[in-house]
Amino acid sequence: MESKTENKGIWNWIDRIQGDKVIWMILILLILYSTVTIFSSTSQLSTAEVSRLDIFMEQIITVGIGLAIIFFCYFVLRIGWIRVLSQFGFAASAVMLTMLVLEIGTVEINGAVRIIKVGGLQLNVYEFVKILMIAYLAWAIHAYKTDSFWTVNWLSRFKKLSFLAKSGWKRLIYIYFPIVFVTLCIMKGGFSSAMFIGVIMIATILIGGVPLKDIMILVAAGIIAIGGSYLLYKVSGGSIMSGRWNTVESRLSRLISPQDAAELEPGTIAWQEHVDEIRQPEGAKVAIKEGGLFGKGPGKSTQKYSVALIFSDYMFSFIIEEYGLVFGAIPMIILYMSLLARGSIIVRYCDNEYAKTVIAGLTLVITSQAMMHMFINVGLGPLTGQTLPMISHGNSSFLAFSIAFGILLSISRMAKKKVDQAALEAEPLIVQSDDDIKDGLDDLDRFDSRE
Repeated sequence: MESKTENKGIWNWIDRIQGDKVIWMILILLILYSTVTIFSSTSQLSTAEVSRLDIFMEQIITVGIGLAIIFFCYFVLRIGWIRVLSQFGFAASAVMLTMLVLEIGTVEINGAVRIIKVGGLQLNVYEFVKILMIAYLAWAIHAYKTDSFWTVNWLSRFKKLSFLAKSGWKRLIYIYFPIVFVTLCIMKGGFSSAMFIGVIMIATILIGGVPLKDIMILVAAGIIAIGGSYLLYKVSGGSIMSGRWNTVESRLSRLISPQDAAELEPGTIAWQEHVDEIRQPEGAKVAIKEGGLFGKGPGKSTQKYSVALIFSDYMFSFIIEEYGLVFGAIPMIILYMSLLARGSIIVRYCDNEYAKTVIAGLTLVITSQAMMHMFINVGLGPLTGQTLPMISHGNSSFLAFSIAFGILLSISRMAKKKVDQAALEAEPLIVQSDDDIKDGLDDLDRFDSRE
């Protein structure tokens, strides 16, 4: 009797959860996958001083901090507070990106400067910028539609600044300039990251209702800027922006026309450089092939010893190697696609324009990054350094996406009642009349009488 009461209490507690339960379930499953796979995939990070258990405990601490962020957003922040905080997203992004460009308190990893030191913490700036800018752009679009840019409206009272009252100038200052600034700053450290984050930002403002004509102009300006940068690189003989464009050219050439190592003389510098370039992508493909349908089993991966970044950039390949297509790849795809589908449902039932835009943008960035990660792992694109959201090793990535999930769950509370009501009012897939049901029961009675 006591157990039944306890079970009933547990189910009542679950039923009282106001946020979207589907997103809660997706989040919990992703964290469980991350916890298990990080422990098994980080063998190369262990040293004489740092064991795999230490790395695992660090991941547990990161998960705890991430959950604290999610619960804070869920229980404390309401949509009004989130919208107020979102307006500082561009300012925070600009400060961090400026530190990267000027190399103030930065850390270089694999020839790229993407990390800044804040106290004793190392933060991957790009991971936070993509989340902060989606929140900011959602605020900017809402403020534009409600004409609540109080700074520009106040300045436009002066005769010489009256042009600021025009809607085109407001879009330029608050929407287009931040997108261009962020994209150009990121391009210095990573061309692929700049393209990915730039596309996500443009998709967000398109979802928010910015005129398509303006977006096409913005895209054209971006293409011209990229073309001009590449032309400058070529004209200067590779002395300007050589680091980024050399990387882009080598990755694209390797993807379009891969060179066979057999054509090179073993032991030469060219041969060694070529082997180093293909070791990770080819090792990821080997992991997928060896994983097959059901995988080798937890802890039995062999490619984790040869693919240096298998715990971050190639986590999807590692999951397939150990858990196979059935228990690894397919569940991953279902989780991220379910998140996209659920996000679209929440957007449909949100009354607030800001909420619609930020939910759509955050859902898009999570699922798009996941799909890009998977495509690259199976050899359908060049390496971009995009992690598998909420699963790959990396404190910055996990914490940034914890902010995203926290916002999603907080705003989903607002739309939950409408979503639940729509589910109750939805028509069943098979509609039967009372006569059809009665005939069915009569048939069942006749069948029983024969027995």
